Amino acid sequence: MNFAERKFRALSNQNKTREGSPTGALRDLSAVGPNYPHEPPKVKCETQVYHPNIDLEGNVCLNILREDWKPVLTINSIVYGLQYLFLEPNPEDPLNREAAEVLQTNRRLFEHNVFKAMRGSYIGETYFERCLK
Repeated sequence: MNFAERKFRALSNQNKTREGSPTGALRDLSAVGPNYPHEPPKVKCETQVYHPNIDLEGNVCLNILREDWKPVLTINSIVYGLQYLFLEPNPEDPLNREAAEVLQTNRRLFEHNVFKAMRGSYIGETYFERCLK
């Protein structure tokens, strides 16, 4: 694990939130990028989450990890961007189209699905492991 990875893990663990909050999944994110800071880190969510911008394989859709990356951005920038993404999901740029559609058509059902998934349950045909203590 290189310095950037260790710092990312430390910051994501430091930024854990209260139980029941979707941002609690940040504790299981990993960053792998030997060319950091010249290329954005590869960020994956190791815990499967119900989120329009994170697919079931853990790939994260965040603009600063793609086209808006600049070497001056720090690991802190990424953690804050991820926290914002958990608090304000973007259904306009989805990796999980089903979650995005639910968010756009019925926000209350979307929030219910998020908490149901975090407690360990099925959403449709997908089982989500419990990620709350």
